[in-house]
Amino acid sequence: MLHQLPDGTLATLAALDAAADRTIRAGLLLPWANVAVETELTRLGLRHTVFHHARLVPASRTTAIDASFWLGLREASAQALDSLSHIPLDAVMLACTSAGFTDGPPLPGGVFTAFDALLRALAEAAVVRVVLVTPYPALVTEAESTAFAEAGVEVLAHASLGLSDGYPAITPDQILSLVGQLPQEAIGAAGAVVFSCTGWHTLPVIAELEHRFGKPVFSSNLAMALLATRARAGVCS
Repeated sequence: MLHQLPDGTLATLAALDAAADRTIRAGLLLPWANVAVETELTRLGLRHTVFHHARLVPASRTTAIDASFWLGLREASAQALDSLSHIPLDAVMLACTSAGFTDGPPLPGGVFTAFDALLRALAEAAVVRVVLVTPYPALVTEAESTAFAEAGVEVLAHASLGLSDGYPAITPDQILSLVGQLPQEAIGAAGAVVFSCTGWHTLPVIAELEHRFGKPVFSSNLAMALLATRARAGVCS
């Protein structure tokens, strides 16, 4: 049975959602092969936060993360956002983390990336040092570590699976094994553990790791949910 700290990330999210005095609507521009976002956000059981999805199909019609994939997601964002134009949205997010710290054309105004959501979640928790866990190739993980540093968040250590695709198939045991590769001293000194990428299923291990380490664990999907629940307080303005 998984345990959860009273002040853990899932409890914080539930409290923010419960405090809403109206329905919060968030638009998610979703990479076309991503199945984890819809699965995980549904399982959070939020009552006052609703997510509306539009699929992004890159021109390359690929699913592996590379420059053409990130470029294609960004280029497809305007049309996907237009498909949500009749919904009164409180926030809009590109549900891809790596597209937030790699090159490409600018996104439509007001669109956040999952990487932006992670930075906001860390800022709200006053966390400036993290350990980073990703499914990405090593070079992409290094690029994210650099992007965190440029945003004022120090990555004390990182671990990655070295994969460019196939993220939904990653199992909880693989994720826990990957976390086990992190130096214990780095975990102890970090203010939080960060699971980057919206495409893998990290929700099953969040509460267990928060209990084990005694500190928050932020995933890309949880960070997007946190940003949405805080939209009523004007964090997306």
